[in-house]
Amino acid sequence: MRKLLLPILLIVSISIFAQKKNESAVVLELFTSQGCSSCPSADKLLDVIKKEYTSENIFVLSYHVDYWNRLGWKDPFSSLAYSDYQREYAYKFNSRSLYTPQLVVNGNIHFTGSDRNRAVQSIQTYKKQPSLAVISLTNGQRKKSEIQFDYKVIGKRFDRITLTLVVSERDTKVSRGENRSRILKNSNIVANRIVKREDSGSVSIQIPEWVSEKDELSIIAYTQNNKLGTTGASKMSL
Repeated sequence: MRKLLLPILLIVSISIFAQKKNESAVVLELFTSQGCSSCPSADKLLDVIKKEYTSENIFVLSYHVDYWNRLGWKDPFSSLAYSDYQREYAYKFNSRSLYTPQLVVNGNIHFTGSDRNRAVQSIQTYKKQPSLAVISLTNGQRKKSEIQFDYKVIGKRFDRITLTLVVSERDTKVSRGENRSRILKNSNIVANRIVKREDSGSVSIQIPEWVSEKDELSIIAYTQNNKLGTTGASKMSL
């Protein structure tokens, strides 16, 4: 654990996933960086979880923070916005510092992201808890530089819905920094993230320049209460 103070509109074929009423949904958010030597083991674990739980309501997200960038390698997937999001969790958990790799499960608990036992235990715990919200994602359309879609939330009151554009996986050859000369694999990389407070709407989410036409994309959405606890989640493959 490391601490540190086509202009043509394309209609894409989509598969929509939404948990049924009272089903569980588990969201695992990994805060990581290619500039952190402790992170590759957590990145590998996230990929394992993603593959082992493909038929269940388990959603994994890789948020790349930017505060390691000054140590020799600029993570191409990093964003200040994701570091700021991690700070929201630090405030919730009364943490005095940020650290990577940090794994947050359903917005309620956190631990070192490479801890497989705690990850599995947490998944089993939250699989037993029914979701309070059901999210539908429909009408996915892709332009050259953005994804458009509609969302709707049905269920008990929530504070916000987080809508993420996700790249399934990428391999990166790192030439500098703590992981120099290594090829790192990252899974379910958050390429963009927006937050809404309405229970329905139409959304346009920008596709960053680093995203390739060959990348497998999806939208993962999850509702959160006013303490950042996850209350429901859904996925739309693009």
